[in-house]
Amino acid sequence: MPRMILLNHMKNFFKQKNNGRKARSKTKGYTIIETMIAVSLFIVIVLSGMGSLLNANLLYQKSGNMRSIMDTLSFIMEDMSRNIRTGYHYRCYFNVNGTIDPLAVNIPRSCPTGWGLAFEAANGNTVPNSDQWVYYIGTYNGKAGIFKSVDGSASFVQLSPDEVTVDLTASQFSVLGAEASPGNQQQPLVTIKLVGTINVKNVVTPFSLQTSVSQRLLDL
Repeated sequence: MPRMILLNHMKNFFKQKNNGRKARSKTKGYTIIETMIAVSLFIVIVLSGMGSLLNANLLYQKSGNMRSIMDTLSFIMEDMSRNIRTGYHYRCYFNVNGTIDPLAVNIPRSCPTGWGLAFEAANGNTVPNSDQWVYYIGTYNGKAGIFKSVDGSASFVQLSPDEVTVDLTASQFSVLGAEASPGNQQQPLVTIKLVGTINVKNVVTPFSLQTSVSQRLLDL
């Protein structure tokens, strides 16, 4: 009799142990639906992160292009300032027809608002007129921008990038004290103002630059 009781206890023990193993085996791992949901959430998160990364890269490229164009404009202003500062015999153009007379580029003239400026370079000579430097804001060969001539306005090269649109009404040269008259006691002063917009990949950004330059050569 004791043997039967012991055998029953052993059977019950192993039966409970097997039932526990089966229960644990049923709850172990993930179902197919749970796996699909987890994979879907992972894909959504990855795609969202890639979208943000691509947008950040696009903004960085646009910012880099804008910075490059602004650096170019700043260099143009600095180049004009340096050449004008060391030059002399400033002649401002303000006539409405927008033409430059090559025969008069060496005659100094002031104006409060003008679209062009001619002057003698530091190593130039007032005679002949063919070595006069000229900057002007307007159009040349169908392009609007900032242009430069080093041969007395015989030919021009474009300084401003194609992405830049210069406002021809707001941009100007201002020249004071250019005439060498006996009563003129003012040192020649040139003010350059550039206003316009920059178009980079259909993103339009306005800009405004201004600087003043006085003639280095004493003219009092």
